[in-house]
Amino acid sequence: MLFEYQGIDNSGTKISGTIEAMDRRGAIVQLKGKGHFATHLSEQSTKTRPVANKSERTSKPAESTIFSGKVNSNDVLAFTSQLHTALQSGLPLLDCLNIINKQVTKPALKSLLAQLAEKVQSGDSLSDAMAKHGRTFSPLYLAMIRVGETAGILEQTTGRLVELLKRESHVKSSLKSAAAYPLFVLSIGFISVIVLVTLVLPRIVEMLTSESNTGLPWPTQILMSLSDFATSIYGLILVIGLITALILFKRWTHTPAGQFKWDTFKLKIPIFGNVIKTIAVGRFARTLGSLTHGGIAILEALSVVRDTLGNELLARDIDNVAQKVKTGASVAEPLAESGNFPPLLVQIVSVGEQTGKLDEMLLNAADTFDESSDAAVQRFNAILPAVLILLLALVVGFIVLAMLLPVMVMDLGAGL
Repeated sequence: MLFEYQGIDNSGTKISGTIEAMDRRGAIVQLKGKGHFATHLSEQSTKTRPVANKSERTSKPAESTIFSGKVNSNDVLAFTSQLHTALQSGLPLLDCLNIINKQVTKPALKSLLAQLAEKVQSGDSLSDAMAKHGRTFSPLYLAMIRVGETAGILEQTTGRLVELLKRESHVKSSLKSAAAYPLFVLSIGFISVIVLVTLVLPRIVEMLTSESNTGLPWPTQILMSLSDFATSIYGLILVIGLITALILFKRWTHTPAGQFKWDTFKLKIPIFGNVIKTIAVGRFARTLGSLTHGGIAILEALSVVRDTLGNELLARDIDNVAQKVKTGASVAEPLAESGNFPPLLVQIVSVGEQTGKLDEMLLNAADTFDESSDAAVQRFNAILPAVLILLLALVVGFIVLAMLLPVMVMDLGAGL
């Protein structure tokens, strides 16, 4: 196969030309051996479609069945693992899909697998068949499958996909676990405060003031004023206003400008921002390493990576890296200039580019970055609940004090 390539050499000079190789990965390896860094690689006869361009990110293909939207990430992980096992046993791809379809029981997944098998049987590639289900299969997934088919290493790429999907499942599970307890504490605290302020406090104060003409202490007066406001029409208006503001805010964060500003703000939140950044660094290292190891050109790989980071500010940093690479710069330079990626990652990328082993070094470092992200999640999970419990204790303590003070004042007045 003859490939056209564009890239840069060790001195940073732009280069272009053609190279003959068995597959894309072989072409990448040959260029690395010459000290060349490919930024674009395509077959000369039929131009390879970009793996994930911006139009694909903004306009995903519609699902061809109403059931496809019910296939979740765990279903995709289970299917990929079964596909990898079936391919390892030497079965043809179509037989693999049909066998897996017989084993699954979920209607949505059976419908999806039947459509994939039908497309493959009619002559389509697996990646093209999966591309029609853009909501189920991510750009990263499609890129890996396309590489596996092109290079004839679908068995290996599905195995690496299983590793990537397991890692993403672990990260999501950790984040959900980290958020579950704080949300539970906040919910219980909010309900407790509402019950105390609107139901318990007014009855206690009414009973005490009917038995004594002594004025109420200022904490009790403050709390009673809040109770009166909460139970009045103004309190209802405030609740409606807050709900409306929350809905408008959610819609705003789904706009490009709103998402960018909100993601930028999240990175500045103490502890929480560090959690987001460390998770993104781990995703960057493992995803970029996996894609370049599979033979995807660096620009196409960066286009896929930017959508896996989970933060628009960091994604735009990757867009800037891609633009600089197009002009002949290395990946490490603009990555360091952004200031949002740790020096260790920048150094690894720099050394990897210089030695031509960027994929190997990123994959070797991915476990270290993943361990750092796990540790950051654990710290967040340990600190946030403690802070929330402390704040809740202060609020409830103030309410209890406001309810007890009238009793103490009444007892003191009776003693005198």
